[in-house]
Parts: sequence; structure tokens; C-alpha cells
Amino acid sequence: METFQSPEARMEQIIATQVKKWQSNMKKKYKKPIRPVITMSRLPGSGANTLAKHLSDDLNIDLFDNEIVGAVARSANVSESVVATLDEQDRSILDDWIGALEKKHHLWPDEYLPHLTKVVGAIAAHGHAIIVGRGAGYILPSDVCLRLLIVAPMDIRVRNVMHAYGVTYKEAEQRIIKTEKDRKAFIKKYFNADMTDPANYDLTLNTAHYTVEAAASIIKEAFNSRPWYDYSMKKP
Repeated sequence: METFQSPEARMEQIIATQVKKWQSNMKKKYKKPIRPVITMSRLPGSGANTLAKHLSDDLNIDLFDNEIVGAVARSANVSESVVATLDEQDRSILDDWIGALEKKHHLWPDEYLPHLTKVVGAIAAHGHAIIVGRGAGYILPSDVCLRLLIVAPMDIRVRNVMHAYGVTYKEAEQRIIKTEKDRKAFIKKYFNADMTDPANYDLTLNTAHYTVEAAASIIKEAFNSRPWYDYSMKKP
């Protein structure tokens, strides 16, 4: 008989499993390769979550969605356990990223953002991952991540939300408007930036024109063709 698991317990299990994986990787003695990540911002209903899952499976890299990153960032203890999986070299890289972020953006002075930056930075230091939402593309330097913005026309997004949640057209539209407003406010508050400005991204993709497979193929080509910068080779 399957036992019920609360969302909080499920999230803790996901995080604990990932931490164990990182801890295991720390014990392996080998030269670390360049480990870029993909960050994905998205308009609600644009199909980004489906696309992220497809890319994660296709590229065989870890997927951290908005919910997972947010849950880790809200817990100081969990955030510290994630950062603790970094070795000395990667902690130094993370400190560099956070220092650059503080100079680049006007950061909101509350307790959430330091945890968020550490969590996103730790994920990126481990590398080979997709991070959906939470402003990851604004936290990480552009030379270690492919920054995506996934969009679609409103009518398509409404139909996607209707299908996903079994709601009416009006309910889907209202849900999209509220979610989009919240996401834009989050980016504006924490990074003083416009979430929909294409200049903040390396690639903006309109899913109205592509299947999931075609969109993933475009992203993979962009991801695999970039001459990624290896922070681990920085001279002291």
C-alpha cells in the first residue's frame, strides 16, 4: 500500500537525494571538466516545464525547478547543507560569483536572497544542470550558463493552462496574469531588472512555432556550441 507523502516531505527527499549524489561525487578524484548550466525563465503557460524535463532527459543533466530551488532557499539549514557539498575550489568560485552579483545589481536587503544566491551558485558550481526560475540567470555570470527565456502568445498559454489544470478559459487567463505579474515583480525586486527584456538572455524561444523536440534541439545546439569559460582554471 502506497503511503501518502506531503509536498514538504517529498521536497526534503528530493533535496536529500541530490545532496548525497553531490557528496559521492566529491569523493571521486579526477580533474573537473567545464560544467555549464542552463537557466530557464518563462512566461506562465509557455510549456517551459515540459521543455525543461525533455532537455534534462536528453542531455542527462539534473533538473532543478522553481519549487525545488525556492524550498532550499527558504531553509537556512538546507541551504548550508547544499553549500557544504562544494569543495574548497568551488566555494571560492561561489564567493566570486556572489561578489560580482552584489556589484552588478541593487540587491534587496532581506534574508531570502543570500540563501537563494548560495543555492543557485552551489548548483551551478556542481554544474551540468537546468535551473528553472528563481532568477538564476540573473545570479550566475553569463559565461557559465545559457540563459533562456521561453515565451508564447497569450491564447496558446491559456489553452495550455486550461489543459493542464482543467479550468475555464477565464480562470486560466486570470491565473496566467497573476503568475506573470508575480514573476516580474520578483525579478524587479531582487535584481532590478525587466524579466521580459530579451537583452537579459542568450536565447528567447517562442514555443508557438516549435514542437518540444524541435525547441530542445535548438537549445542543445546553442548549449553545445558555446565556448564555455572554465572558472576552475582561474589563477590565484
